[in-house]
Amino acid sequence: MGPKAKAALLGFGIGSLLGLLLAQYTMDRYRQDLFSDRPLRRLSALGYLSGRPSVETVRLLRDYVEWESHPMLRRRASAILKRMEAALG
Repeated sequence: MGPKAKAALLGFGIGSLLGLLLAQYTMDRYRQDLFSDRPLRRLSALGYLSGRPSVETVRLLRDYVEWESHPMLRRRASAILKRMEAALG
């Protein structure tokens, strides 16, 4: 393996690691905003989570639906939750 290939492989590994760390940070931040005092932040967090179906997201949304007091946000979260449950089976 030549020096260019080693450098490319090292760059790919470092980029992958940084991407993984950034994704984890972003998910944690949006998870915190889901239970924010500000309704607009909660709506933004719902929008973010709606595009990331997973078992963990379903569990988080179930907790959120029970916690949320605003009717519009609760309906939005319930719709996202139903869609995710159907998609994940």
